[in-house]
Amino acid sequence: MTLATLAEVLQPALRDGYAVPGLVCLGWEDARAYVRAAEAERAPVILQAGPGARAHMPVAIWGAMFRALAEGASVPVVAHLDHGLTVEDCREAIAAGFSSVMVDGSALPLEENIRLTAEVAVLAHAAGVSCEGEIGVVGYAGGKASTGTDPGEAGRFARETGVDALAVSVGNVHLQQDAGQGLDLALLRRIEVVTDVPLVIHGGSGVPLAQRAALAAGSRIAKFNIGTELRMAFGAALRCPASAGRLPGHLPQIAA
Repeated sequence: MTLATLAEVLQPALRDGYAVPGLVCLGWEDARAYVRAAEAERAPVILQAGPGARAHMPVAIWGAMFRALAEGASVPVVAHLDHGLTVEDCREAIAAGFSSVMVDGSALPLEENIRLTAEVAVLAHAAGVSCEGEIGVVGYAGGKASTGTDPGEAGRFARETGVDALAVSVGNVHLQQDAGQGLDLALLRRIEVVTDVPLVIHGGSGVPLAQRAALAAGSRIAKFNIGTELRMAFGAALRCPASAGRLPGHLPQIAA
């Protein structure tokens, strides 16, 4: 069995200069494909069940499915709850066998976010599970605006919560279909100075590929969340199977 915690895959990534993908799953078919792709690359993978996934399938089933995939995998597989909003969300995921939980208190005032995240981190660590938190608001393409992460607040948040990974807002947005202008590197460097945990980029689909590679090798970013990019590849393959893996724009080839 190769079920791993988030800390177990991110710390080596941080040490050795690479990043691990957090892949947004919607069902058995895509989750299984991501594990097969990770095995082909001989790389770890993070399978994520976000709010959309949990709206159409219970957390207990997601946990059992992720663990079943991990049991047969030859590479480390993390079963990760994405964007849990409450302590109970995370408690339920831990009971279901997830090896990592992300609690999103980014919409809360700083003090409340710290209290919520610290409580979840204690709960998770007692169960041998990792915890990811978020500070700063990552907005949506064509929707809610972002609020950049304040470096001073990020340093305090990391110290007082005890999280294993920290999601930040540095120009990244969710649901972006095209390569954006790239991340705010000056802000990222200021955050890196005051934090010592692996950093996470939500909305990684909108980060140009060259910048992703450079930051994976030369920053504290150890995890990129990818969802929109995968949905676009899936949709393109359905519309024209012959063009699967040959997507326009910044999207890479994705094997069928």
